[in-house]
Amino acid sequence: MSQMRRFMSFRDFDWTLFGLVGALCVVSVLEIYSATLHTKYVGFHTKQIYWIVGGILAMFVLSRVDYHKLIDFVPWVYGFFLFALMLVLIPGIGHKALGARRWIKLGPLGLFQPSEWMKLVMILAVARYFANLGARNLTWKEIGKGFALVGVPMLLILKQPDLGTSLTYVPVLVIGMFLGGINLKQSAILICAALVLVVGGWSSGKLLKPYQKARLTGFINPDNDPRGAGYQVLQAKIAVGAGGIWGKGAEKGTQTQGAFIPIPHADFIFAAYSEEHGFVGAVFVLLLYFLILMRLIQNAQTAADLPGSLIIMGIVAVLTFQIAVNVGMVIGFMPVTGIPLPLMSYGGSSVLFTFLALGVVMNIRMRRFVN
Repeated sequence: MSQMRRFMSFRDFDWTLFGLVGALCVVSVLEIYSATLHTKYVGFHTKQIYWIVGGILAMFVLSRVDYHKLIDFVPWVYGFFLFALMLVLIPGIGHKALGARRWIKLGPLGLFQPSEWMKLVMILAVARYFANLGARNLTWKEIGKGFALVGVPMLLILKQPDLGTSLTYVPVLVIGMFLGGINLKQSAILICAALVLVVGGWSSGKLLKPYQKARLTGFINPDNDPRGAGYQVLQAKIAVGAGGIWGKGAEKGTQTQGAFIPIPHADFIFAAYSEEHGFVGAVFVLLLYFLILMRLIQNAQTAADLPGSLIIMGIVAVLTFQIAVNVGMVIGFMPVTGIPLPLMSYGGSSVLFTFLALGVVMNIRMRRFVN
């Protein structure tokens, strides 16, 4: 029986999804190499390869652990990371850089960013919570508990401050409530309440810091402050437009190689890629993302139980949100929030989160027919 189960697991591994992800990783490494060739970040593509290899190994390891055990254990992990988010805010423990305190120093191991890892924990916790409710009509008390589950970590992350990461938690709650049984009337009331809260918080000046407000308003009229809040948006739009249909070619983008695009290997990698590979290249990358998301949704539809479906759809919600915000930011449709482009942007925490999430997806897929 154990040999049959291992054979089924290997056979049912989603190699198509893995191939699409691998293609995206190759594009990422090549573009990071090109974008950093004449900058102080030269060589970062090698580090990205290390993170990708580590992520793939972690994905295969996690795919072998029954996701039901992960769900059972998630309250303890949630508590651990909630405590870690509190530690981040303490001077002397939390590492501060660029005005934000988001990391914990782990000696020779480097910096640990709890907020990035908390995304996967949050997906599992929300899936566990709403699955235990049985997908029936939600009461206001149950909705309130769901908000508390997601809201407490969000508030701690906003204190760092890290608006971008905190916003990625929102789609997890939304998809959880949608699949968990929220009705139309409750949805309408929550949307109205959210609008009132956002408008009130914006007007009071207590919800966001001045630089965050500047980022959110800068994308609407970047020409009003071309050297300040609007600089990043303007340079990214210029790069995308300069690429034309076929692009200027690898290592030949003037905006990228001239260091006009801020951090072209990370948050603005899509702008650098679009300048060098044009409209055709941008469509190719977006098509890869579309196929990956469709494959994930297909796996959610074939999951053996509700928790499995909720977990995968939570992952889909986070990835879709990150892709939409990052690409929208580059073309001037969304504000600059510092949200990375999954599997494209340089960054160990982001890469590891994505591969661990894919490991859970593979886990669920391989156990579709195993009792």
